[in-house]
Amino acid sequence: MFDPRRFRLDRSRAVLLVIDVQERLAAAMPRASYETALANMIRWVEGGKVLGLPILWTEQYVKGLGPTVAPLREAIGSLATPVEKLDFTCLVPPVAEALAGKEQVVCVGMETHVCVFQTARDLVERGLCAFVPADAVCSRTEENRKVGLDLARAMGATVTGTETGLFDLVRRAGSDEFRAISRLVK
Repeated sequence: MFDPRRFRLDRSRAVLLVIDVQERLAAAMPRASYETALANMIRWVEGGKVLGLPILWTEQYVKGLGPTVAPLREAIGSLATPVEKLDFTCLVPPVAEALAGKEQVVCVGMETHVCVFQTARDLVERGLCAFVPADAVCSRTEENRKVGLDLARAMGATVTGTETGLFDLVRRAGSDEFRAISRLVK
């Protein structure tokens, strides 16, 4: 059955979830893929600020993988505090509680085939709409990134792109928000 919540982002129902973009994990990513994904993650954070989206942020096994990479940590600033976790899914109690009242979750981060996929799957299983911008996630191999996107899609997540998602949230041209988002995606 068609569910319009899966295909129309609505900022009053949406939250941005930044998943495990940590120093030691980032070092294992293919450089070009990582740089593209990181730039788009930062676009989502900056766009989220402009649009008033709540931002959630996780870190996987910090002792082994280190903290979130500096550019993303700086972009998030004081808007959120990272939730440390050992589970691959991000739906640990602090995150699940923060999602109360929200229906849509934009999932950016790494790795696509592990934490991003498992989070998207768990969101869909709980009746929430998961959006995965393909250009704002990465894995150690392109094959694993594609597997993660395919699995997320098969589970009912909406695979989208950064520009598509941000402009869907803006809805129309001519506003200060539109101009700010336009500058972000150029």
